[in-house]
Formats: sequence, structure tokens, C-alpha cells
Amino acid sequence: MTETQTLPSLDAPYTLTQQQIAEYRENGHVYLPGVCSREEVAQFEPVITDASNRFSTETRPIEERDVFGQAFTLVGGLWNRDEAVARFTLAKRFARIAAELMGVEGVRLFHDVSINKEAGGRYTPWHQDAYYWPMDTPHNITMWMPLLDITHEMGGLNFASGSQHEGHLGDGISTDSQAFYDDLIAKRGFPVVSHAQQQGVLRAGDATFHNGWTLHSAPANNSDRARRIMTVVYYADGVRTYADMGNPYRESDFKNFMPGAVPGELAESPLNPRLYP
Repeated sequence: MTETQTLPSLDAPYTLTQQQIAEYRENGHVYLPGVCSREEVAQFEPVITDASNRFSTETRPIEERDVFGQAFTLVGGLWNRDEAVARFTLAKRFARIAAELMGVEGVRLFHDVSINKEAGGRYTPWHQDAYYWPMDTPHNITMWMPLLDITHEMGGLNFASGSQHEGHLGDGISTDSQAFYDDLIAKRGFPVVSHAQQQGVLRAGDATFHNGWTLHSAPANNSDRARRIMTVVYYADGVRTYADMGNPYRESDFKNFMPGAVPGELAESPLNPRLYP
């Protein structure tokens, strides 16, 4: 029996409450406890970590990296390079949650990304994920799941509640984005929420889901161990891509994660399977 065959199925549904759905739609983010059981995530963590290490191209010491690289290392598109990771990324349980939170009939996969904030990793400046994405829709969402228990001090996310309703607010992560968005958040009165801080700890297998336009950031990892996160990004089935991508980051994501798709046409490619229903 192969390693993949021994991994648990993640297709059994997770029951959302109407309060959780309403919270997501109002605030642009929601905390969901126990999306994976402790046993399930314990089996997937070494698989995802191993794949992340094998496919990472970052070899520089942390002090030699740019602002982005000092905040975290990202390894995207693992599912189509590792069969075991695919069992996690393509799970119907997660995709169904995404569809129900957004209130759409079906969802497609955009990509998966493992995120490693090393011990001593600097803070992650405020940003909006959808600035980087080629899908022309507000119906996009990220599942952010700790693979190990984490506290806010390890880099738990801060969310600016309600910011998703205003769409594009500024450009991507940079040395200037933290001050720019701090000022904007204060002026517009967005409440800042950290689920890790509220809960005390996010358990491995808990998850937050946030909209692509929701402003979010994270403090530095002041612990002595890495903050290991797995994310999966979904979007509503049937939407189109931007006819004009607008920035080089979108162009890059479009090329890498939607090969063969046409600007302004349906957001579909072999790398974007429909996962639910």
C-alpha cells in the first residue's frame, strides 16, 4: 500500500453554522475550529512539509533576503507535483466550506501554497491577496490552516474586518505597505482582529478562511520554531479572468496557475479543477 493510500480521506463534510457564514460575509474572514482532526493533520503535516522542502528554491540565509523573503517562504502548486499533497489540496471538505461561505454553487481550485515563517521571521506587512490574482470576481477565498499549533506571537494573522467590501485599496507587499495600510485602517475605522490572539492558540487542523480583498498582516515569529501553514485558494466556478491583468504579479500568477487560459475569458485550465460539487 502506498503512502497516499494510507492517508485519510478529507471528503466528509464540515457543518457550518449560519452565524459562521454571516460572520464571513460581513467581516471577510472567519475562524473554524477543527476543520481537520488532530489525527488527520498529524498525518498530512510531514507529507506537506517534505514536499515544501523538496520544491523550495529559497537557499539564502534569512538576513540576505528582501522584505518579502524575510517574512516567509512560499512554495506554490504542490498538489500537481506531489500525489500525497493532492489528497489534501483537492479535498471536497474544504471546497464545500469555501462554496458555502461565499454562497456560490461551485468552486474551482486556483492553487495551493505552503507558507513557512521561520523562527525569527519578520512581520508580514498588510496586503490584499486578490491584488495578485487574475480572477475577475469578489468570490475568491483562502483557507489558511496551521499544520502545528500556533500562537499570535508566532505570526497569527491580523484581519481588517470589512475591508473586503471596498475592493482594491492599494498595491502589494512592500516596505511602505505597512504604514500606508495602518493609516488607511485607522481612517476608515476597520476593526483589526486576530483569531489566534482571541483563541490563545490556533490548533493544528483549525482554519481561518478569508476573502481575497480582506486586508491582513501578521506579526514576526518571535518563537523558536517555524510557523507552518498550508493554504488553498478557491474561486467561484464560471467567472472570467481580467482582460487586462493590471500588474506584473497578476500576469505571473495567470501564466503559472492558469496555463492556456485566455485573458477576459473563463478562468479555467487543467490546473483549476472544479472541486465542488
